[in-house]
Amino acid sequence: MAHPLGKYADFEGLREQAIALRRAGHSLRQIRDELKIFNNDILNQLVKGEPPPEWTKRPRAKDDLRERARELRLQGWTYDRIEAELGCSRSSVSLWVRDLPRPERRSPEGAAAIARKGWEERLRLRDEERRRTKEEAKQAVGDLSDRELFLVGVGLYWAEGGKDKPYDRRENVTFVNSDPGMIKVFLAWLSLLRVERDRLRFTVMIHENADVTSAERYWADLVGVDAGAFNKTILKRHNPRTVRKNTGDDYRGCLVIRVLKGADLYRRIEGSWYGIVLGADSAT
Repeated sequence: MAHPLGKYADFEGLREQAIALRRAGHSLRQIRDELKIFNNDILNQLVKGEPPPEWTKRPRAKDDLRERARELRLQGWTYDRIEAELGCSRSSVSLWVRDLPRPERRSPEGAAAIARKGWEERLRLRDEERRRTKEEAKQAVGDLSDRELFLVGVGLYWAEGGKDKPYDRRENVTFVNSDPGMIKVFLAWLSLLRVERDRLRFTVMIHENADVTSAERYWADLVGVDAGAFNKTILKRHNPRTVRKNTGDDYRGCLVIRVLKGADLYRRIEGSWYGIVLGADSAT
């Protein structure tokens, strides 16, 4: 009578080999490939009673997520809500709970409320990720050396400052920006270059229908100068046909910073910028 295992008639010999491989730390897939056992039932019989090696076991954290996903599904949660709550992929959630009954269909209003809650949770998680990424990047910068601040300032000016043109000679230093952080960095850079504060002139540039007085006070406090020392504010005419985004209480216009007797400084800035360009070319 033929052995029920067919071509695996030498079952005991195969089992000895399979157990030896199992105890040596092999996975079922590795044992299958080594012994050419492609019948899963027989493969499981060969290693029956032998515990799998630790490295093949799933992490406990994954098991906890799976159990939590199943609990939520039994409470009637949808895939979207479970995915947003646990931060797992849709495919993982589907794999973990697909044997459980589907939640009862809700009214359109209830379904919409649940969908809205799930979307709000996704937005919250995205906002947290944004904040975390920005905070990590901020902390990674650390203190700036004088050389680093110098290079940052040159690039900052060449991107945002006034520049000389062959058809319009303007070898002066004028910087305009609405970002208070940019203004702070630019002033720190001027201080590094030993530009005296009495050589600086400040002017607010803002739309005429904004809170001009508040904006003047804001910029004066930022740069540490009395608002009365500012030049006359430049008012931009309001065009009612233009739909402006820069409105509201936080709109403060731009601050113009001009350095008196700045021709030599401008030439140094331009020369330094082209030095940065050459350095970047040589680095590639």
